[in-house]
Amino acid sequence: MKEKNSTFAVKGMTCASCVRIVEKNLKKINGVKYVSVNLATEKAFIISDDSVNEEDFKKAVENAGYKMSKEIPTSDILEERFKSDFKNMKLALYITIPLMVLMIFNMSGVKIPYFEWIELFFGGFVVFFTGRKTLNGAKIAVTHFHANMDTLVSLGAIAAWITTVFAILGLNILSFGTIAAMLIGFQLTGRYIESKLKFKASKDIRSLLEMRVKNANLVIDEEIVSVPTETLKQKDIVIVRMGEKIPADGKIIEGKGSVDESMITGEPIPVEKNINAEVIGGTILNSGVIKVEVEKIGEDTFLSQMIKLIEEAQSSRVPIQGFADRVTMYFIPVVFFISLIGALIWYFNYDNLQSFLVSMSNVIPWVNPNAGALSTSIFVFVASIVIACPCALGLATPMALVAGSGVAARKGLIIKNGEAIQLAKDIDTLFLDKTGTITKGKPEVVETNISDDLFEIVASIEKNSVHPLAQAVVNYAKRKNSIKNYDFDSIEEISGSGVIGVLDNKKYYIGKSKDSNKYKNLMEKGHTVIEVSVDESVAGYISIFDPIKEDTIDAIKKIKNSGIQPIMLTGDNEITAKAVANSVGIDKFISGVKPHEKVKNIREYQINGKKVGMVGDGINDAAALKSADIGIAIGTGTDLAIESADIVIVKGKLSKVFDAIEISKVTFKKIRQNLFWAFFYNIIAIPLALSGILHPAIAEIAMTFSSINVIMNSSRINKIFK
Repeated sequence: MKEKNSTFAVKGMTCASCVRIVEKNLKKINGVKYVSVNLATEKAFIISDDSVNEEDFKKAVENAGYKMSKEIPTSDILEERFKSDFKNMKLALYITIPLMVLMIFNMSGVKIPYFEWIELFFGGFVVFFTGRKTLNGAKIAVTHFHANMDTLVSLGAIAAWITTVFAILGLNILSFGTIAAMLIGFQLTGRYIESKLKFKASKDIRSLLEMRVKNANLVIDEEIVSVPTETLKQKDIVIVRMGEKIPADGKIIEGKGSVDESMITGEPIPVEKNINAEVIGGTILNSGVIKVEVEKIGEDTFLSQMIKLIEEAQSSRVPIQGFADRVTMYFIPVVFFISLIGALIWYFNYDNLQSFLVSMSNVIPWVNPNAGALSTSIFVFVASIVIACPCALGLATPMALVAGSGVAARKGLIIKNGEAIQLAKDIDTLFLDKTGTITKGKPEVVETNISDDLFEIVASIEKNSVHPLAQAVVNYAKRKNSIKNYDFDSIEEISGSGVIGVLDNKKYYIGKSKDSNKYKNLMEKGHTVIEVSVDESVAGYISIFDPIKEDTIDAIKKIKNSGIQPIMLTGDNEITAKAVANSVGIDKFISGVKPHEKVKNIREYQINGKKVGMVGDGINDAAALKSADIGIAIGTGTDLAIESADIVIVKGKLSKVFDAIEISKVTFKKIRQNLFWAFFYNIIAIPLALSGILHPAIAEIAMTFSSINVIMNSSRINKIFK
C-alpha cells in the first residue's frame, strides 16, 4: 500500500509527558508506521498508509486531551500569544511579590494582621485565576489518565494553598499560601520566557513562511490584474517589477533581471536571470522587469517543499532521544511516589530528623526546624514534585533540532532527519560523484571530428537520454542549428556505457571507447571523450568538458582537514578521473563505475568499519545515497523531491557539504549537552528537596531555569554559524 507523510500542529502540550501520550495514541492507529511529536514546534510528523485519514489523527489527539490543527501560527498570532502570557504573568507577579515581602516580615517575627486571610484570598486568586491555564492543563491530563508538568505544579500549588485553609480552621500547621502563589507566578514567568526564546529560535523557518507571496500581478489580455497567489494556475503569466517578490515557481518568458535568492540558497550575491531561466517563488527581483510563466503552484512549489522538509526534520527523532523518552515515560509517576514516600518518612520520623533541620537552619534561612511534622512533610512533598518537572528533558532534543535546521535552511541546506545529525559526527569517508558534484554538471562539447550530417543523427539519438553528456551533445547541436528528427527503428540506452540507435538498417553507437588511449591527450586535460561508431566502425569522437565548481578545491581541503577522506566515484575512464581528482586535491578515486557499482564500493568500505557519506545529484546516485550512512544530495533546478538523501544541498556548492557536516556535529553536541544538564539537574535537585532544605519556590525557579538553559544553549547554534 502507498505511504504518505502528514504534518499538523498539536495544541496544548506543555512537557515531554504530553508528547509521549500524544505519540502513544497516534501509534495505536492501524496503518501508522512512524510517529514523532516535537514539543518545541508543537507539531506531529507521521508516516502512514494512504488509507489513514485526517479524522483518525484528530480523534487520536483529542483522546489524549489535546487539539489538532492544520493551521500554521503566523507571527501576528504568536505575538498576540506573547502579549496574553505577559499580561497574565504581570498580574501574578503584582500580587505574588508583595505577598513574598509580607511573608518575609512575618517569618522574621513582625506580626502581620490577618496575614493568613491575605494569603487565602490573594494566593487563591493567583492560583485559580492567573494559573487557570495550568490548572486546565492538569485537568486535561488527569481526566485522560496521565500526568504532565501542569499536574505537578498544580498539585504543589493547591497543596500549599490548602495549608492556609487548614491553618485558618485552627489546625496546627504552617500556612504556605504565599508559596502557592510563588509556584504559579514563577511558572508563568518561566513559561513566558520559554515561549519567547522558542519563538526566537524558530525565526529561520518563520522567515521562509513569510516569503510566501499573498498577491500576484496576473496578465490577462494585456491587462494586469492583482489576484491572490493561491488562485494562480499553471501556464498563467505574471509580471514582476523591481523590488517585488516572485509569486510562484516558473520560467522567464520576457525580460531579464537580478534575483536575490539568498533566503533559499544561502548565497548573498544576486543571480542574473534571462529568458528561459527558472525562478523560485518568494525570491526578490532586485532589478529589471520580467514576465514569468507559472510552472508550479501550491504544495508543488520549491518553497513549499523546502518548508515541508524542514518541518519534517524538526519533528524527527534523534536516536539518543530514545533514552530520554524511556526515562520520562516513568518519570512523573516515580517522582510522585518518591515525593509521597519522602513526605511520609518526614511525618513519621520528624523527631529523629529534626536535629538535621536544626543544623541546616544555621546555614539556610528558610529552613524551619520547629515547623512540626505535618508542615515539614507537606513542605518536602511540594518541593519534590515541583523540582522534578521533566520540561528540560522534553526540550533537550527538539530545541536543538529547531535551531540546527533553522541555521541549515539559512545556508541553503536541509537536514531531513534527526538520525543524520547523530551519524554525521562519525563520518570518516566521503564518496563524491564527479558530474554535478565536483564539476558544475553543465558539460559542453569543446571538440569533435565527425561530420555535420553524422552529428545531426548523433544529436537526435542523444535526445532520448537524460545523461548530462547526452544533453551537452544536444545543446551543441541546437547552437549550430543541426538537430533534426529521424524515425529510428530502435534506440537503446546501456547504463554506464552509451546509446545505440538503428536507422535505415545502420547501427549507431555513441558512448565509451573500446581503446581510450587514443584520446589520452584530451583526457589528461580532464575531458570526457565519447566515441561514435557506425556499424562497428569508428567514425569519430566528441570531446566534452565539465568545468570544476569554483569552490571545489577549498571544500576538499576543508573536508580533508576535518579528518574525512574524500574519494571520487565516476563512470569516466581512469585518465580523465585522475586529471579531475588531481586538479581538486583528491588523493583517491574509483573510475569506470556504473551506477549500481557505486553501492558495491560503499558496502566494501562499510564492511571494513568505515562510516561512509555519499554526495551525489539525487537521481543517478539514488541507490548509493540510500546505501551510505549519510546521503547528501545536490539539489537540481527547483526540484527538492530527493527521497534517497538524508541531507539536501538546495543549490550546488560543494562547500555546503562541509557546512552540513559541521552543523550536524554542533547540533548533536548541543543535544548531548542539553540532555546531560537536564539529567544532572534532577539528580542534584531531587535529593535536596527530599532532605527538606530546598524551598518549593526555589525549586520552581530552578526547574524553570533548567528549561531556559536548554533553550539558550540550543540557540547558541545560531551564533556559532553567523
